[in-house]
Amino acid sequence: MKKEPAESSDVALIHGKTADGEGLRIIRRRDDRIEVGAVRPLKEGAPIVGEVVSLTPRSDFPLLCDVKVQYSSPPTRNDVVESPRRGPAQVATDRYRENWDRIWTSKPKAELSN
Repeated sequence: MKKEPAESSDVALIHGKTADGEGLRIIRRRDDRIEVGAVRPLKEGAPIVGEVVSLTPRSDFPLLCDVKVQYSSPPTRNDVVESPRRGPAQVATDRYRENWDRIWTSKPKAELSN
């Protein structure tokens, strides 16, 4: 009797093809997160975006695959990374914007005295 490997905490459910037909759309469960994405074959000379993974289909349900990360590309400027800033988010209010316009726009002085 063939022994199945222990269930992974990193699995992907294939649910269709990408619009260009070159990849697969997946729903991925990694630890306690759910992610939606796509997997595509590697192309020589093309940059690696995200991770290089191998998918191993489960024997009882081939659209559910165990995911093994082979390589993770370093984060880029566009990736979501933890901010080095501390404290609350800076939010500009309507009052702030109105005062900014009063100070920095070039309107005649008569209009600014309202």
